[in-house]
Amino acid sequence: MNYRKFLFAGLFLLSMTFCMAQTYTPSPANQSARQEFRNDKYGLFIHWGPFSIPGDGEWVMNNRNITVKNYTRLEKFFNPIDFDAAKWVSMAKQGGMKYITLISRHHDGFSMWDTKYSDFNIMNTPYKKDIVKMMADECHKQGIKLFLYYSLLDWRRDDYQYWTGRTGQGTGRTVHGDWNDYIQFMKNQLTELLTNYGEIGGIWFDGYWDQMAEESKTRKETDVKLDWHTRELYDLIHKLQPQCLVGNNHHITPLPGEDFQLFEQDVPGENSHGLSFQKISALPLETCATINNSWGFNLVDTSYKTHAQIVNLLVRSAGNGGNLLLNIGPMPNGEIQPEFIDRINWMGNWLKTYGNSIYQTTGGYIKPQSWGGITQNGKYVYIHPLKPKGNSLTLEEVPFKVAKAYLLKTNAPVKYSLQGKSLNLSVEQPTSDDPDKVIVLETR
Repeated sequence: MNYRKFLFAGLFLLSMTFCMAQTYTPSPANQSARQEFRNDKYGLFIHWGPFSIPGDGEWVMNNRNITVKNYTRLEKFFNPIDFDAAKWVSMAKQGGMKYITLISRHHDGFSMWDTKYSDFNIMNTPYKKDIVKMMADECHKQGIKLFLYYSLLDWRRDDYQYWTGRTGQGTGRTVHGDWNDYIQFMKNQLTELLTNYGEIGGIWFDGYWDQMAEESKTRKETDVKLDWHTRELYDLIHKLQPQCLVGNNHHITPLPGEDFQLFEQDVPGENSHGLSFQKISALPLETCATINNSWGFNLVDTSYKTHAQIVNLLVRSAGNGGNLLLNIGPMPNGEIQPEFIDRINWMGNWLKTYGNSIYQTTGGYIKPQSWGGITQNGKYVYIHPLKPKGNSLTLEEVPFKVAKAYLLKTNAPVKYSLQGKSLNLSVEQPTSDDPDKVIVLETR
């Protein structure tokens, strides 16, 4: 009888713990931050660290099977004497970006700040300056939000459960450490990041997928090989900074405790890269994408997106109600290569003209189409004819009445006609200099 009571009590506590783990009510500050995030629409992603030195992308340790012992030597070469936080933040701000997501610790385990919990950090390089602090101070000074990327995955530590993971198998580790020690390590580092650097806009997690099968239509989202203790991590973040948004690039439907949903190299609803099989949630959405084909600095990757392709990405992201987080991989000396600067500056100028059709908008009444997309802000509906067929465009099942139509850039009137719920618009063909001749519909 006593055994049955004990068993029942244990099962009850387990079920209560499970139910509590599934419950998450964001604070008012968090709800407000979510709306600001939705309105921002455009941010800068920065992949940078010792992995930049070989010039072969941020996965070089894994891809070349570099051992922990040998990879650690990069610490002695990382001396970014040309890094200038003020220039980086100013570039983003002038480029029309509203927030920056900075790598604080990538899969190689290197910490870009003065941490007490790992010797593999920026203070033990010849540079000896806290990168996160300099970026945080400058972001606060210039009034731009700072998000911090933090890797759940580690190719270096023995207490990361690499033996069940699908990457980092060639880095020479043989010891099987204690997973609980690794969880505590992450909690300690996150506490530092959210205590010592002022207000942080969000934590951007990555690496959860390492303990799952490859992304596919048939992969079950619940088939995870270990307990990531995500709610413990998320609750810690929200306790330290309630407004701080939590996102996780796990390529699955959002988990309880998350505040925005991520899509890698694809806008929500598209899956050209085979990573985005997840359902679109009601949370704020964000697409992260590269300017070339690499996240970290790559000497030979010169496949840069055109200005029109970046506009297309931003418009389709906004047309789905989401943000675009556009990535750069600075050089190991701290310089940003001119191809990235050119494109960010060009987009900044484009947004000076067309920003009203992006910032503070919601997605249109239909999702982006082959011809382009729609965004909306109150009575203003913005038509983005990115790839129209011919000189006219017909919208079906239009849920609004048009009072006026004109080009956003020049205010020149646009011819339109309405037959039932079908709206026919005259459109101009895009050019390389003007790839999205946005039409404004004032509705009533």
